[in-house]
Amino acid sequence: MKIDWVKKLTSRKFWLSIASFVSMMIVACGGSESEATQIAALIMAGATVIGYAIGEGLVDSKYKEDNSNEESN
Repeated sequence: MKIDWVKKLTSRKFWLSIASFVSMMIVACGGSESEATQIAALIMAGATVIGYAIGEGLVDSKYKEDNSNEESN
């Protein structure tokens, strides 16, 4: 089975599960809840940037594809 990485990297559920897992690991390893919260916030901020960049890339490629089809007609 092939993994659709674009879909995974733009999934809010995926990033929330990653942030939750990392936060719980920090607390389990002796870190404070404050540190865990800050790191989870950084993960979600990074996820927002990644999702936006991938989304814009998909939109741009679709726009370019549509324009090349119009020019060939």
